[in-house]
Amino acid sequence: MNRVMRAAAVAGLPVLVLAACATGAEDAALVQRAQTTMVGMPKAHLLSCAGVPERQAVANGTEYYTYVAPPAYGRGGPSTSIGVAGGSSGGVGVGVGLGFPLFGGGGGARGGCQANVTLQGDVVRGVTYPAGAYLPDCAPILRNCVAPAPAAR
Repeated sequence: MNRVMRAAAVAGLPVLVLAACATGAEDAALVQRAQTTMVGMPKAHLLSCAGVPERQAVANGTEYYTYVAPPAYGRGGPSTSIGVAGGSSGGVGVGVGLGFPLFGGGGGARGGCQANVTLQGDVVRGVTYPAGAYLPDCAPILRNCVAPAPAAR
């Protein structure tokens, strides 16, 4: 039984890693497509698909909307976990752990993302992201505004 569980865990790990990479690449592609496909979108459609912006400003007849996605997961603070393991003689062990981030890192949480949308005449004229932004973190902001990519054939 122990060998079966170990083999399943070893076999499943690469699948999880590849799935995470694929999702990140798909989200980055979606966010990049938003920079072209959302241009020309009416303001009413933007508000219905992305919601009300976190911040907005108007200057010289141009509107600036800033949408903010929170970090992918929380920073800092304690974390807990529960583990179950099988023993070599048929026993079962249960453990509870409590972890604290060292050196203030908080486990490598990314900082989230901000999407800046420029509108003129109630129409989207541009979508930009801050330099160095991790684009997959912006996907939750724009996912409802951008059509899915065509399926690969």
